[in-house]
Amino acid sequence: MKTKAQYKVKNWNAYDASLKQRGSITFWVNEEIIEQWRNQQKTGKKGASNYYSDVAIATMGTVQSVFHLPGRQTEGFLESLFMLMGIELAVPDHSTLSRRLSKLSVELPVIPKDKGVHVVVDSTGVKVYGEGEWKVRTHGVGKRRTWRKLHLGVDEGSGEILAAVVTTNDLADCEVLADLLEQIDYPIEQVSGDGGYDTFDCYDAIAQRGATATIPPRSNAKIQQHPQEIAQPHPRDENLRRVNQVGRKQWKQESGYHRRSLSETAIFRLKTIFGGKLRRRFFDNQAVELFLQCAALNRMIQLGKPDSYKVEN
Repeated sequence: MKTKAQYKVKNWNAYDASLKQRGSITFWVNEEIIEQWRNQQKTGKKGASNYYSDVAIATMGTVQSVFHLPGRQTEGFLESLFMLMGIELAVPDHSTLSRRLSKLSVELPVIPKDKGVHVVVDSTGVKVYGEGEWKVRTHGVGKRRTWRKLHLGVDEGSGEILAAVVTTNDLADCEVLADLLEQIDYPIEQVSGDGGYDTFDCYDAIAQRGATATIPPRSNAKIQQHPQEIAQPHPRDENLRRVNQVGRKQWKQESGYHRRSLSETAIFRLKTIFGGKLRRRFFDNQAVELFLQCAALNRMIQLGKPDSYKVEN
């Protein structure tokens, strides 16, 4: 019987320090954020300008997600923090936070890349109306139960989330790939996704970025262009020919397809840290809530990641 490979973390001290830093409130509310708390820009339109900056709204939403606080508790949490710090700053009330979130633009913090990236893509469902196991088991699934889909483009090398799109649950993964790639400003060398992205539109979107598409063809896939045709072979046909030559297992190994699982790792981290449920009622607010979680996860990853090595049995 084949035993599961064992891995050991060799930078445990640094990784342990980064894990503790994730829970430090001064990491999420630092001096730079405090300086930008009040809005200094005027809209030039009739009426009063916003008192709180977008930074303040984003910080409050991030703190709420990181520490799993309801709206009013988040408000009280920050008020007490500023009081202990001796800072005379007002805190947005929960209704202001809810109103401003829908118009908030969230930029994912990413360490600049000096070379092309390998993007791994996947999606996951996030609960909107969560129901407890006992209620579902006893009374069945309620009519209002639904979820949103979070589509991610993850850097295979660093684990950072490079792109994120939120949709309703009726949109297929292949319909969102072009939007994900459009968000990535860095050169892309390779895009890896599961069979849900096996469409010509996805291959064409990847080809437009000059990248290699690593997507397993469906089991009943047929070659569209034959070698004697003048047109250049389609990348999907090339993948399918190689699969037919060496087998699906060998193709996955030589193409680096198994690195795609790192997108599932990012999803696992996101749900483990933030709970996999949405607090907001309206779609725009739900999308921003997820974008803030993605941005927070990137900041956590940039603090430090485990550097592990395989333990030989």
